[in-house]
Amino acid sequence: MPVRQDEANWTETELAEVRAVLGANITALEAEIAELSSHIADESGEGAGDDQADAGAKTYEREHELALTYNSRDLLAQNERAIQRMDAGTYGVCESCGKPIGKARLQAYPRATLCVTCKQREERH
Repeated sequence: MPVRQDEANWTETELAEVRAVLGANITALEAEIAELSSHIADESGEGAGDDQADAGAKTYEREHELALTYNSRDLLAQNERAIQRMDAGTYGVCESCGKPIGKARLQAYPRATLCVTCKQREERH
């Protein structure tokens, strides 16, 4: 795996730790998505006879749960993609400039696909 010039090469232990973190994140997100989806499905039949305030509160809660589900699915995809990149040997390469992302950044945020410079540039636009 690529590293910046001022960093030591990845060790098998370090890569295994990052992979374990990603795997744990995937497991937790899958459980969260299943729970949210189940809760949303359970509430789909409720609401008959509710007044407008109750209906509005339930609609807001449902939209909030849907947003949480979409966010969790996005994070799940990011974690899965990071593992795919590890398997393909492209983990640690910035998708924008092609330079190493940086070992410390990946250890702190293992789903990163951009180096700090490119991420800052992206956030400014």
